[in-house]
Amino acid sequence: MLEILKQSSNPEICRPLAEAVIEIALEFNRKFGRKPAFMEVCGSHTMSLARTGVKQVLKNEVNLISGPGCPVCVTDQRSIDAMIALAEGENRIICTFGDMMRVPGSAKTLLDSKIAGKDIRVLYSPVDAVRVAEENPDKEVIFLGVGFETTIPILTLMIGEAEKRMIGNFSIWMTTKLVEPVLRFLLDAGEVNLDGFLLPGHVSIVLGEESYQYLVDEYQISGVITGFETAELLSGIYKSIELALSGQAAISNNHPAIVSKTGNQVIHQWLDKYLTNCDEAWRGIGVIPNSGLDLKPEYDQFNAKKRFTVDVGEPRKTKCRCGEVIRGLIAPNECPLFGKACHPINPVGPCMVSAEGSCAAYYQYMRESF
Repeated sequence: MLEILKQSSNPEICRPLAEAVIEIALEFNRKFGRKPAFMEVCGSHTMSLARTGVKQVLKNEVNLISGPGCPVCVTDQRSIDAMIALAEGENRIICTFGDMMRVPGSAKTLLDSKIAGKDIRVLYSPVDAVRVAEENPDKEVIFLGVGFETTIPILTLMIGEAEKRMIGNFSIWMTTKLVEPVLRFLLDAGEVNLDGFLLPGHVSIVLGEESYQYLVDEYQISGVITGFETAELLSGIYKSIELALSGQAAISNNHPAIVSKTGNQVIHQWLDKYLTNCDEAWRGIGVIPNSGLDLKPEYDQFNAKKRFTVDVGEPRKTKCRCGEVIRGLIAPNECPLFGKACHPINPVGPCMVSAEGSCAAYYQYMRESF
């Protein structure tokens, strides 16, 4: 596998691919009088496109637009404030992914609370939160469940493990998001003109190729499922332009060794067992009906939102334009705070914090190119 990945970034393979993408993009421009425009749905795509230099190489020929695929970035401010307030309670251990620690709340961050003495732990294996609860029976252990379809299955495994071990002091604060509802929102809003989507490889492992057919049937727009290495990205973009040139909308699986037509059916069974659809608030968008998943009522004992009351006021307003970056309306450098008041040492918004954030990718890899 490592050898395959090395080949995926081999210049002898990638350079001709990049030249082919530029050539077909110029053909598109000659035909339609503009650059082709595609949205990378996934935050990992955004970071990979910047890190590998693909976005910089293609900047004059292809418009690659970052979308709402970073789970930390799309979590609305009120939810961030609620999770920080949750950590302020007594006799609690908060377990979380590392990205959440420095996301600014209205008054502080989780890192500030940890420095002040609260027990907040970054876990690399989320299921370890169940072990933490088992080892600390006198404390409430709460995992902050932020994520898309890639992460959500892990949350159900945690519930299953806590249920099996009969652990009563463990719960999850669910703030999950689903891909389909937000893509529908973007297309219905019509704020950004797109020729197609670069669809995420890892989410598609769960969802399957056929899950995106609504893009074709209802919106007549194409999507290409692609991986994250240089050659995979370039190949996915080439296929996207090829579809746009043909005028025929289709879903193309450019990751067939990993993504099946119907997705992971075992994971689907776990999701169906433990979770139900719920309305979710998105940063910069508002509430999208049925765009998240929450625990079914029979698992309320593991639902932190049912077990704990958290009161938060109106979120602090700033000039951060993360919401517009997430929707593809502006590039990160169009935010007045970018690189000035907002930078990795002092982030104002989550897009500058997360490892999948558009602003973090732009700041780290592309400031000199645009």
